[in-house]
Amino acid sequence: MKRPEDGWLREPAPAKLNLALHVRRRRDDGYHELETLFAFLIEGDMIAARPAERTSLTIGGPFSDGLEAGDDNLVIRAAHALAEAADQELSVELHLDKKLPVASGIGGGSADAAATLRVLTRLWSLDPSLAQQVAPGLGADVPACLLSMTARGEGVGERLNPVAIEGLSGTPVLLVNPGVAVSTAEVFKAWDGQDRGPLGTVWRSGRNDLEMPARALAPEIDNVLRWLGEREGVNLARMSGSGATCFAMFDDADVRNEAAAACPDKWWHLASELR
Repeated sequence: MKRPEDGWLREPAPAKLNLALHVRRRRDDGYHELETLFAFLIEGDMIAARPAERTSLTIGGPFSDGLEAGDDNLVIRAAHALAEAADQELSVELHLDKKLPVASGIGGGSADAAATLRVLTRLWSLDPSLAQQVAPGLGADVPACLLSMTARGEGVGERLNPVAIEGLSGTPVLLVNPGVAVSTAEVFKAWDGQDRGPLGTVWRSGRNDLEMPARALAPEIDNVLRWLGEREGVNLARMSGSGATCFAMFDDADVRNEAAAACPDKWWHLASELR
């Protein structure tokens, strides 16, 4: 495989959205049975890798502050897990360009881990099935992020069925985060345990069952959802994952851009489109 002149192989880590997320029950093992529809943006973080004498991780980008590059980082964990599964010596230099907010419900850490699996699969010329075997052990959203295409997820999100939804690809979206990091564990802990029914075939009529507990933990989410819902041209406004990032879908990119320009300075936002 021919590598770029600087030796780095680069792999995007697209942001994840849960267009709908239904929590069905809390399992005996502490996890939750879910039904969700995953979709992905054209933007996200970026992972780069190249051979080195020893393994290391550096982190840059607007959301690098506070992120540790030690063994607990999902990028390093993914590299170790894949190397072990492939019986591959782990001597690689990794760099994470962190463009997405941390703990924000758009799969940042999971997407980074998945991109690490993909880039090392390329670097080491591995069978992609090894990455698929490793992904579930790294986190519930990692298998979906490894796929990085629209899919229905069940179980804890690891049972995936890719779906083709006419007109979804290219849909203009606006992501808004109030600058609040929300703990996924705390949001699930605060879920009221009520099964509000399955995710049907019409995802727009669905919901995010984690919105209510997330809004209780971070009331600023209320303000974001209200603001998004008041924008002209919005056909859906919802929270993604366990929050606190919310998204709005538009029919027209120019109208989306007008909404992005009006976003309060105190909130992070990203104008993008679905893959």
